[in-house]
Amino acid sequence: MSDKAAVLFANEAFYVAFLSGDYDAMEALWARNVQVSCIHPGWHHLLGWDVVMESWHSLIHNSGPPDMKYSNAVASIYGEMGVVICYETFPEAVLVATNIFMKEDGTW
Repeated sequence: MSDKAAVLFANEAFYVAFLSGDYDAMEALWARNVQVSCIHPGWHHLLGWDVVMESWHSLIHNSGPPDMKYSNAVASIYGEMGVVICYETFPEAVLVATNIFMKEDGTW
């Protein structure tokens, strides 16, 4: 599988975990060897694995899965970093999302 295909697969796994409310799957997707960060729409910048995972735990367990679809994912590879740009369509808005993936131990 090419790196682009593998990053798109990781992006798909991210949205499947999010939309199905599977916190364990979400947690398994996040990098462990680099500092992670996250910006949820309308939130401030979150920095660090514990803080980011706490936010996902809260979203998944307190809010439940969103009424959202994602589409048109395009991947770019920059060495050990993959960037996916896609659209998140909610009933009230369409957002452009940037999801960044790091290659760790040969896996995106």
